[in-house]
Amino acid sequence: MKIVKTVPDSFYEGRPFEEIDVVKDVIAQVRARGDEAVRAYTKTFDNMDLPSFEVTQEDIEHAYDSVDERVINAITVAHGHIKEFAEIQVASLKDFELKSHWSVLGQKIIPIDTVGCYVPGGRYPLPSSALMSITPARVAGVENIVVCSPKIRNETIIAADIAGADRIFSIGGIQAIAAMAYGTETVPKVHMIVGPGNKYVTAAKRMVYGDVGIDFLAGPSEVLVIADETGDVSLIAADMLSQAEHDPLAEAHLITNDETLAHRVEAEIRAQVSVSPTREIAEQALENTFIIVVGSMEEAYDISNKKAPEHLELQVADEEKAMERVRHYGSLFLGKNSAETFGDYASGTNHILPTGGCARFTGGLSVFSFLKIQTYQKILSPDFIADIVAELAKAEGLDSHRQAALRRKT
Repeated sequence: MKIVKTVPDSFYEGRPFEEIDVVKDVIAQVRARGDEAVRAYTKTFDNMDLPSFEVTQEDIEHAYDSVDERVINAITVAHGHIKEFAEIQVASLKDFELKSHWSVLGQKIIPIDTVGCYVPGGRYPLPSSALMSITPARVAGVENIVVCSPKIRNETIIAADIAGADRIFSIGGIQAIAAMAYGTETVPKVHMIVGPGNKYVTAAKRMVYGDVGIDFLAGPSEVLVIADETGDVSLIAADMLSQAEHDPLAEAHLITNDETLAHRVEAEIRAQVSVSPTREIAEQALENTFIIVVGSMEEAYDISNKKAPEHLELQVADEEKAMERVRHYGSLFLGKNSAETFGDYASGTNHILPTGGCARFTGGLSVFSFLKIQTYQKILSPDFIADIVAELAKAEGLDSHRQAALRRKT
């Protein structure tokens, strides 16, 4: 952890996406050998023998019997919040027609038919990621939702079931991405794959893109806190550590115009991490953490926009001005009570978000990710437009285009 007054170049550098040789080999084998390859690689990578890797109805019932009722209730409530937000989102889109004397132009909103949701299960099982990927897909109207999660935990099975998954498979890694992308005897081929994962999963998604759609390529998690003298030192430290414990490569940064607050936050982070059960991971992430002291809040907002963090927290006196100035982020958290961890689990917005500066050009996962906006037209009076099109086609040297327009004139 470093307190600096000049932003280092490394602060803006996103984690590079790796080209991993084994990914290509595994995908090729799964395409060629199907279930046999999935089982073999699950044994190699996860040390698991899987005579059958689909979660059955009996497995789902067992999961409900095995998990504490308070956890099931928490999953249910969180799902309700996520579903409600997604329903409002989808309601903001609509079909329409633009009618004139010479044409009818229209837009239709059509959901993707089949989606694969990848739910991580490595260092930490993430039933919350099942809720975040499956729920908006179901609300969007996706007919078939397939879930893959390695060494699947009962909590994840329950989350997938509550969110509306059609089929659940206890497989992960490269082999799961390949199975969903190309299909096997057991796993159906999907049209789009969404969800976070480790570097191998990310590399596999990158490689199958084009054969299937993907949401985006996500790297280690990030939070950037912007605070002035009104910031709450204890809460800032807690929120930075909540990201640092994700992964040794996670990023947790603070920008402030108050040097005293900067030093107090540094001391508070060291105090909190010293008693944290996830200290070993968090301390590795903190080695790459910056606390940046700036001369003005305007400078802080400029740095944030250039960074385009996954999660952006604002603890500032003038929230309205801050919201006007910040433009690039995966999700925004306003005020000291808006913990990023609330968004991770249960407030209702999605936690599958762009990292590594990708928030400059894309938002996070949502119902919109699972919808296609398609257009149509019916030309009622070709005479009105044929000459215009013919002139443009002539300018481009495309004579058959020109003739196709002119032949429709009366």
